[in-house]
Amino acid sequence: MTLTVFVLGLFAVTHAQHVCAVQWVERAASAASSFAGETTSAVFPVPNATNAASEYDSFFPDASAVGFAGPTPTGDEAELIATATSFPKVTDALPLVNPSTFGETNSSEPFDVLHSLGNLSPMFSVDTFGLDNANMLIPQGCELTQVHLLHRHGARYPTSGSLPAAFATKLHNTTINGTGFTATGNLTFLNTWTYRLGAEILTPFGRQQLFDLGVSFRVKYGELLKDFTGLPVFRTTSEERMVQSALNFAAGFFGIPDYQTNYRQVITIENDGFNNSLAVNCANQDKPEIGGIGSAAASKWRDVYLQDALARLAPQIEGVNLTTNDLLSMQELCAYEAVALGYSAFCDLFTEEEWKGFNYLLDLEFWYGSGPGNPTTAAVGIGYVQELIARLTQTPIAVHNTSTNATITDSNITFPLDQPIFVDASHDTDISAIVVAMNFTSLNANGPLPTDHIPGNQTYFSNRIAPFATQLVGQVMICPSSSSSSPQQNENEKQIRWLLNDAVLPLTGIAGCPEDANGLCPLDTFVSAMQTRLAEVDFAFDCTGNYTVPDPDLITDGRPPADQRPSSSSV
Repeated sequence: MTLTVFVLGLFAVTHAQHVCAVQWVERAASAASSFAGETTSAVFPVPNATNAASEYDSFFPDASAVGFAGPTPTGDEAELIATATSFPKVTDALPLVNPSTFGETNSSEPFDVLHSLGNLSPMFSVDTFGLDNANMLIPQGCELTQVHLLHRHGARYPTSGSLPAAFATKLHNTTINGTGFTATGNLTFLNTWTYRLGAEILTPFGRQQLFDLGVSFRVKYGELLKDFTGLPVFRTTSEERMVQSALNFAAGFFGIPDYQTNYRQVITIENDGFNNSLAVNCANQDKPEIGGIGSAAASKWRDVYLQDALARLAPQIEGVNLTTNDLLSMQELCAYEAVALGYSAFCDLFTEEEWKGFNYLLDLEFWYGSGPGNPTTAAVGIGYVQELIARLTQTPIAVHNTSTNATITDSNITFPLDQPIFVDASHDTDISAIVVAMNFTSLNANGPLPTDHIPGNQTYFSNRIAPFATQLVGQVMICPSSSSSSPQQNENEKQIRWLLNDAVLPLTGIAGCPEDANGLCPLDTFVSAMQTRLAEVDFAFDCTGNYTVPDPDLITDGRPPADQRPSSSSV
């Protein structure tokens, strides 16, 4: 059995001249793109394992050769969101161990370290974004007609050159130069600790997250499969963790081995010089004064919230001069070891308040790096919005002036416009940019974020927006006017609403959408608002233009300062 995979790329030279690199490939589902990147890790099965040799195949016939399958009638499709009276929540991350903290808890409710790791948290169901009486279930009287899923890859190892590996190198270097180190107290485990993390690819738990998401999505939305007239086409990018996330989702959604023949997978090249709305190249992000705003803000806060931890832990190790950056590395090691190895001794080193500080550090990094506080953010997310408009209106993209890939979107084979279910896999920073481009302003109502304390009225949380396996879901439905609090809605009008990690998003910021207890907006109104947003965001200027950011706190809409924008995009 093989899965049809389309690997497509478009060089991003100019919007008037496109140089295409297209490869149409039929290959086994486990194969990876040549653009997948580094995938070195522990090798299993071991090389030249004798029980894997083809000469033994006759000893292990597959199920079709064995026969005796027993009864195999298939049941009807599920549609939990339309038939259930209550909805399931993701609250834990089995089989991971939920770590304890150092010292006593200060919360009246149980504190969960795994929920306090910013974008490194495993996805969990958000209780509410302000619409307390709305949930993922389809409102009474409404009929679901279409669903759009944008999800992040699953839990992974650290990216190349990240803090955890640098900290391990720092410890290792003391043994190379002959000085060595001695750890005592809470740090005693460092004397025998070894660095066991790979780089960038999915961990076993990360694979499980996407498989479980596929199963969950089938149970919630499987009824829509009956409305397909051909095989579904889903999209991902070419990085190894992205391809494997997409395949694990498909395995959960369609089943094994059915996923190999029941859908088609578009893999868009993720590399410099290629247009890709799910992994956007934005040149101004490479400028330290723009792309580095988030890390600069996070560094300021790091030196505030980790001072007590530094005073407590530094005396417990000789031969190594601990810094707040080392402690931040340890907190990241907790996050990465937890999702890779199931448990990490680094988690137990920090107090509840220090974990809240870590969570807020990543909020700062996202707000100023790929959220409302960075001038490139709306541009990074606007390509997906352009594609969303095309799908909702079933109108091909006429002008490719963002990150959209003409090689894909100009073909109804690789970019169908009439599917009942759309599934796209992306990255945390791209998804955080997309919610800014769509203008979900309720998320950034309390911005900009200070770097010297955690505000009490915070509304922007990276662990709710872009955790591992995050999911942004658009539900299109036909609803009678009685299902909404808005008197403007007509009988049997198409509506749309959005859920982020199972909580309904308020549509504040989306022009024309009424205040609605269920988060619904007339589809035509929503599309008009997205078209207006597309016209407002100047991708070319925001990503390649020459401008300065004198004060990041003045940016709250993901765009360059208004007084520096071209007049046509200064809306």
